[in-house]
Amino acid sequence: MNKFQLEQTKAFKLANDLKQGGKPRVGAAEGPKLDRREQRKLDQAKGLVPFACKLDEKLVTQLKERAANHEGGLSEVLAELLVAAGLER
Repeated sequence: MNKFQLEQTKAFKLANDLKQGGKPRVGAAEGPKLDRREQRKLDQAKGLVPFACKLDEKLVTQLKERAANHEGGLSEVLAELLVAAGLER
C-alpha cells in the first residue's frame, strides 16, 4: 500500500466516523485540524460542492444564530431551509 492509498483510507475512515457520529466533528477542540486540501477531498467524497452567494447582513446574522445552536453548522442549516422551501436534496 503506497502513501496515497494509506492517506485515502484514513480519509474514508474519518468520513465514515463523522457520518456515524462516533468521533467529534472536524474542527472541534479535540480533533485534528485538517488542512484545506484534505477537507476539500473529504467534502468531494461526500458530494459537497462549494456555493457562494451574497445575502443581506440581517439575514446572515439570523443564519449564524441558527447555526450556533445546530450541530450541523451553517451548511446544514442552509440545506434544511432550502429543502423546507421546496428544493430537493
